[in-house]
Amino acid sequence: MVAKTPVSALSHLECALPCGAGPFDPRMPHHLCPCGAPLLARYDLASLAESWRPETLVGRPPTLWRYHEVLPDADGEPVSLGEGFTPLVRARRLERDLALETVYIKDESSNPTNSFKARGLSVAVTCARRLGSKTLSLPSAGNAGDALAAYAARAGLAAKVFMPRDVKTPFIRECELYGAEVTLVDGLITDAGRVAAKESAAHGWYDVSTLKEPYRVEGKKTMAYEIVEQLGWQWPDWMIYPTGGGTGIIGMWKACDELETLGWVDRPRPRMVTVQAAGCAPIVRAYAAGTDRAAPWKNARTVADGLRVPSAVGDFLILRALRESGGTALAVSDDEMISGMKELGRSEGISAAPEGGATLAALRRLVGQGTIKKSESVVLFNTGGALKYMDLI
Repeated sequence: MVAKTPVSALSHLECALPCGAGPFDPRMPHHLCPCGAPLLARYDLASLAESWRPETLVGRPPTLWRYHEVLPDADGEPVSLGEGFTPLVRARRLERDLALETVYIKDESSNPTNSFKARGLSVAVTCARRLGSKTLSLPSAGNAGDALAAYAARAGLAAKVFMPRDVKTPFIRECELYGAEVTLVDGLITDAGRVAAKESAAHGWYDVSTLKEPYRVEGKKTMAYEIVEQLGWQWPDWMIYPTGGGTGIIGMWKACDELETLGWVDRPRPRMVTVQAAGCAPIVRAYAAGTDRAAPWKNARTVADGLRVPSAVGDFLILRALRESGGTALAVSDDEMISGMKELGRSEGISAAPEGGATLAALRRLVGQGTIKKSESVVLFNTGGALKYMDLI
């Protein structure tokens, strides 16, 4: 049982552009800004910095809710299954193989439901329950659906999950295990999203689609809080992140802002790297073209279900984080991902999904190009486990 938490420092919601609308009251349900952009949660960090210090975290439960001051109000007790504070594993064999001094793997496979999606859905379901919602819905390529189903069950709420018809069977069965209703849709996750949005509007369900509500990104940002705490309040030089909808990279860049305002970190921010699949790389293409938005990717194909996202609502936020951080974006093949999965397992004992394997493939390329130097520290993100992808191995 997670201990009851004090009220957070959340003050308001604002448009990510911003467009001039708002601010918006977090005590009321909100999804996208009227202009169509995502809404982001903002906190009274100036006041919080006067009393909240890193030493206050000592003794708190090892979950993401240890950072409750910079998370939405849980109204007493969050909907939690023990998510967060995942291992940051030193990859010493990879260091030797790549001739690098410092490589870590942030292993999100140890989260409930075996992926980083648990973070966002813990926070989103907590907020949806506080706002009085009874039925939650989202489109999913797999892991997000499983996480929603589990956290909705934990909260005593109904879950409706819309998945592409070709989704792997283990993802469907896990949703059903937690009591969710699964609808299979012809096409990609964008097609599932359209059906989910239509049904949610017709029935009054609370839509927790990626970045179409303000709180999943708040759960994902805690990866950055954890990394900097686990490294003794120092940033790594590089973070390599597999990017589909991009909530994680958006959230972590937001966390960089918050941690600097709090005065907890004083060294330069990490350079952010987006890695996508060669068969679905809209962010990589937009980054190379120098555009602020990413055109939808046609005929998206990849074995990494989480990377088969042809269009991201927060594309401009992902691209902004890459450019402001001095990072980059690159695409890797499915074969490289699978090879990376096997290498992470063989060399470090990490159960990696193909998305995790993609980060190792990206690291190899960046080292080979001389972009990442021997003395620079790197964190790879393994966003989920291999168990639902054993057919690839």
